[in-house]
Amino acid sequence: MTVKIYVPRDAAALALGAEKVAKAIAQEIAARGLDAEIVRNGSRGMFWLEPLVEVEVAGKRIGYGPVKARDVPALLDAGMLNGGDHPLCLGEVEDLPFLKEQTRLTFARCGIIDPLSLGDYEAHGGLAGLRRAVSMRSVDIVKEVTDSGLRGRGGAGFPTGIKWKTVLDAAGERKYIVCNADEGDSGTFADRMIMEGDPFVLIEGMAISGLATGATKGFIYTRSEYPHAIAVMSEAIGIARQAGILGPSVLGSGRGFDIEVRTGAGAYVCGEETALLNSLEGKRGVVRAKPPLPAHKGLFDCPTVINNVISLASVPVIMEKGAAFYRDFGMGRSRGTIPLQIAGNVRYAGLYETAFGLSLGDIVDRIGGGTRTGRPVKAVQVGGPLGAYFPRALFDTPFDYEAFAAKDGLIGHAGIVVFDDTADMLKQARFAMEFCAVESCGKCTPCRIGSTRGVETVDKIAHGIEPEKNRVLLADLCNTMKFGSLCALGGFTPYPVMSAMTHFPEDFSPAPIVEAAE
Repeated sequence: MTVKIYVPRDAAALALGAEKVAKAIAQEIAARGLDAEIVRNGSRGMFWLEPLVEVEVAGKRIGYGPVKARDVPALLDAGMLNGGDHPLCLGEVEDLPFLKEQTRLTFARCGIIDPLSLGDYEAHGGLAGLRRAVSMRSVDIVKEVTDSGLRGRGGAGFPTGIKWKTVLDAAGERKYIVCNADEGDSGTFADRMIMEGDPFVLIEGMAISGLATGATKGFIYTRSEYPHAIAVMSEAIGIARQAGILGPSVLGSGRGFDIEVRTGAGAYVCGEETALLNSLEGKRGVVRAKPPLPAHKGLFDCPTVINNVISLASVPVIMEKGAAFYRDFGMGRSRGTIPLQIAGNVRYAGLYETAFGLSLGDIVDRIGGGTRTGRPVKAVQVGGPLGAYFPRALFDTPFDYEAFAAKDGLIGHAGIVVFDDTADMLKQARFAMEFCAVESCGKCTPCRIGSTRGVETVDKIAHGIEPEKNRVLLADLCNTMKFGSLCALGGFTPYPVMSAMTHFPEDFSPAPIVEAAE
């Protein structure tokens, strides 16, 4: 019987040498005349173990990692094809604590299946949600998603069902579904992992949203820095068309829906929904004033649903298992699961899908394993480059939209970046202002000018120039940006700046520069 050897082709694994490992295994298989085949899967999300090679033995997946190309001959000599022991052997992958304790709903197939095998996708529960949706009225699909409590996973946390109902009820000859795959936050990679590791779940989620709202066309807008994701998604869309999942009659329902992938140039502001729409239309990526909302007048002035990758990829499991099943996970108004993306100076960096409600300390210390350097954790930034810095004093905060907002923070796209005690938080505040200045579309004054003045003010504090006066000025600038900016780029930049200044005041009180006596 042919043995299956799984080697990820996820971008993170490729960056760590997965392609060389796959070639080395292929060469050894041919040279030794072994009855084995290589399956290029997605990543499981345990990046400290990549490239993670898995071998299917008696229905179980035995893992080896991190594997280098030079390790392959010794692995095969040790009986890897039979799950043989070796210093790199990890045992059954599903039993690894990092994986075993997760609640994988959206990422249930990621790292398990061949991303471009529709047969694999269906064998692991794929298309069950869409098959149910084609037999339902649009209003009933919307109700199912609304009742599930699903909120936008891109950062805003807006209820997905309300957005869909607005588009369903809006008048328009044509409606669109736009998937915001412009994943630009530092420390985030969940969207990319889905697109590269389980593209059909995103296609299925978009098709369901089309059936729910009356939209007939969908666009996946991603960035040019994601070439592997673009290639996999494009190929998967072609396969879905041939199988009748996309096209003039979705699964023979008589209702049409199709998808295109569009690539942006990587401007951070194009992650904001209206700037994204301008870019999709071939215009300069600048923010639009609201109203009108995109749900009323979006792409090409038509009613448009704009959802993040994870929001749309969460829909199939909701439709398959029902709203009550999904709503049963989580806490408060934060229902379902969230893919935590743990990065930075941390021992176990990777993706961890779990129900809302874990404390930040539990995530960083237990799941992440503390810092990679072994030094104390000083700060954790949650929510990308515009997220607040939380000190250890706030590590009891549960991972929940409202709980984070109550502490002047935000969950955002659930990126979690860890810093040890060597981090200079004044420099981190400066980075936030500089990032905003570089990435601003320039449409509104608070963002365009405020961020530039912010950099100058932080530099004055760093050089001991009237530090007290400039700390007051910096706080005033942040207040103006927060309430005066047109979009979240300028509006959220104050979060990292003010949290750094509030929780780490010692870094904003540098010793004054003393000139040497002549």
